[in-house]
Amino acid sequence: MTFSFHPEAEAEFNESIEYYEECEQGLGYDFSIEVFAGIQKIVNYPTAWPVMEEYIRRCLVNRFPYGLIYSIEQAGIFILAVMHLRRHPDYWKNRH
Repeated sequence: MTFSFHPEAEAEFNESIEYYEECEQGLGYDFSIEVFAGIQKIVNYPTAWPVMEEYIRRCLVNRFPYGLIYSIEQAGIFILAVMHLRRHPDYWKNRH
């Protein structure tokens, strides 16, 4: 199974990497490794995480306060958001 990012989710991911890298050298890299590890878990076990609503699921990222919001599509996993858990929880809902 493959995965893809919604353009806004990819932008969030890159901005978060830059933020953590500014905080401490190498931390952005660590963040990206944890996100990709989460994505790999989703790809391997797409239904393992709880449904938030209808067909949308969330997988928490290790070490960082982020969740991967995704849907299971025919083409593969679609990452709707790389969401900081202290953000407004519904901000990504208009993404399809």
